Amino acid sequence: MVASPEDPGNFLSNLAPHPLDQLSTNEIDIARDVVLQARLPASVVFRNTALEEPTKKVLLPYLVAERNGKLNDATLRPPRLARVLYDIVTSDAAWEFCDSVVNVETSEEVFFEVVEHHYHAPLSGDEIRDFPEIVRKSTMFQEALIDLSLPDNVIVVIDPWMYGGCSSPGSEPRYMQGLVYTRDPATNDPDSNHYAFPLPIIPVVNMATREVVRVDKLCTGGVNDGFQTDTHPQNAIGHCESAEYIPELVSGGLRQDLKPLNVHQPEGASFHVTGNLVQWQKWRFRVGFNYREGATLHDILYEGRSIFYRISYSEMSVPYGDPRPPYHRKQAFDFGDGGAGRATNSLQLGCDCLGVIKYFDAVMSDGRGKGMVVQNVICMHEQDNGIGWKHSNYRTGRAVVTRNRLLIVQFVITLANYEYVFAYNFDQAGGLAIETRATGIVSTVPIDPGKTSLWGNVVHPGVLAQNHQHLFCVRIDPWIEGPQNTVLYEESHVLPWNEETNPHGNGYEVRQTVLKKSGWADAAPHHNRVFKIVNPNHLNPISGRPVGYKFALPATQLMLAHPESLMGKRAAYAMHHIWVTKYRDHEYWAAGRWTNQGNVERGGVRDMVDRGENTENEDIVLWHSFGLTHNPRVEDFPVMPVEIYTIQLKPADFFTRNPAIDVPSTKNVTSQYYEQVSGIVRANGHTKCNEQRSSGINGCCGVNNGV
Repeated sequence: MVASPEDPGNFLSNLAPHPLDQLSTNEIDIARDVVLQARLPASVVFRNTALEEPTKKVLLPYLVAERNGKLNDATLRPPRLARVLYDIVTSDAAWEFCDSVVNVETSEEVFFEVVEHHYHAPLSGDEIRDFPEIVRKSTMFQEALIDLSLPDNVIVVIDPWMYGGCSSPGSEPRYMQGLVYTRDPATNDPDSNHYAFPLPIIPVVNMATREVVRVDKLCTGGVNDGFQTDTHPQNAIGHCESAEYIPELVSGGLRQDLKPLNVHQPEGASFHVTGNLVQWQKWRFRVGFNYREGATLHDILYEGRSIFYRISYSEMSVPYGDPRPPYHRKQAFDFGDGGAGRATNSLQLGCDCLGVIKYFDAVMSDGRGKGMVVQNVICMHEQDNGIGWKHSNYRTGRAVVTRNRLLIVQFVITLANYEYVFAYNFDQAGGLAIETRATGIVSTVPIDPGKTSLWGNVVHPGVLAQNHQHLFCVRIDPWIEGPQNTVLYEESHVLPWNEETNPHGNGYEVRQTVLKKSGWADAAPHHNRVFKIVNPNHLNPISGRPVGYKFALPATQLMLAHPESLMGKRAAYAMHHIWVTKYRDHEYWAAGRWTNQGNVERGGVRDMVDRGENTENEDIVLWHSFGLTHNPRVEDFPVMPVEIYTIQLKPADFFTRNPAIDVPSTKNVTSQYYEQVSGIVRANGHTKCNEQRSSGINGCCGVNNGV
């Protein structure tokens, strides 16, 4: 039996999953059992289990056969492998962090290592859940609360945080720290905004012994107080006030003049989904998901032509710019320290995405290492994005206009106070936008009444929102018509005045620079620097230039911490906008595989670049780092409006015409005149557009009113 490209291998679906499918709960359970048996008699504490993706060399023959409709019973399938992270507990204070790979088809452990002792495992869901209770039971913490003279009825809320960097590898035990708040004492509502009531202490817990080892006091002073502590008033929250966002608690109520705006798709969606395979408007790709990266995209094609092998978010670091101890440790690596996939929301119909929605579930491991399903972690839907293209023939008055419809693959994560919305937006012109939105609540710390700070902004009485950055990195594994790709950047420069070549001074020239060796480059908007990924072995038949994709970088600020600082060394990837490396299997992590309590970026893009490998006409990976520098404003509280960053990947001489030229120019028959629905008589209701409609012209009519 043979599959067609339109029905790729469904006949095999009952026999085995696709090589890029997530592990099933049963496969995770098999991996768990194999690890438990292999580690006997030691106790095992499980952290994460996920699909170990096949290497490119192993997977590509399968994908090529699938694309060409040549899958059959004899097609060689990559083995199903599970990577399991866990601890072996040898005593109360001695834990060994371990890494295994299990073949879940044969129930064999095919790889095992004890991770070097200076690395700490990512935070587990159980640790994050247990941390607040460990702190609350601590006598040391309870005594620290007494010193703050809080109201008798106060309920303390604790946000678990990663500890940050250590001065030297393995110099400190496995620590976590917590930011401490209270509910609004006036209501004690469980949904009240506790970030409006920050407390001036940070407990530190040894997670191996599950004990509070110290409680750090915070600087709460203003501009003239330096690094002093204990300047806060006796009642630490006496000057704080409520700042609510839950609808029923919002002061003044909600606005009443907003009318419904509905997304209606009477014939359903235009996409087709088979398992994790998506086909839409000439696009074809697979959706993946794992505990660390969240949603991933694989084997991305347009009209059957390969463009990208794999795209994902690789890392995000959030360093805070307040130099007062212990804030110098306030730096999260939300993908490496904990896992973005672990923090994903289960999305709700009619809330996070609108229209006809396809949801994808996640399969992850729980604290016992057993498989569990998390529902609706990815939503996929279509969205109108305004005009796609338009032209009016002013001679005839005829206009043709199309809509720019997007297919959006989106997931949302909540990291204590912050939310991030990550979206891959496909358009009908062969473009793919990678969009990042930041919202949620700024991380708050206390400040004394009447004072201001150099290190943040007072966004509410007693509440300081510290200056910080959100530093992301997206990993792009291109496959522009095959593996041999090259990255270059193109700039536009003033052409010198020359009587022969530029006699009127209006000319400018375009210069290209090829990144021949692994290295880095930055945005340069003053030269309109545009980056291109091209395949020099495939030329466009119209232009004669290599086929490729391009993207221009918004000039976002990079890491502000000193390069030799602990924060700077841990996130070296954030020192440049673009990194280009030669592909190697299993190199997914911009800041290195292990980030928790690290003191330097190990195995990240800096180390990859230092290999000095050839990247011209090679199988390469492009890493794009970008930052949102957030110096908070009052309007960011109690919940900040979204901040948006988008990178647009667009075809550059990849096609022979505008690939969206065949998008229908279709009238929206549900559109209405404002006056019509408002009961107002229009003074000029019969227009030329009405005449065109009545004359039988199909599609969207238009009138050019120019001379």
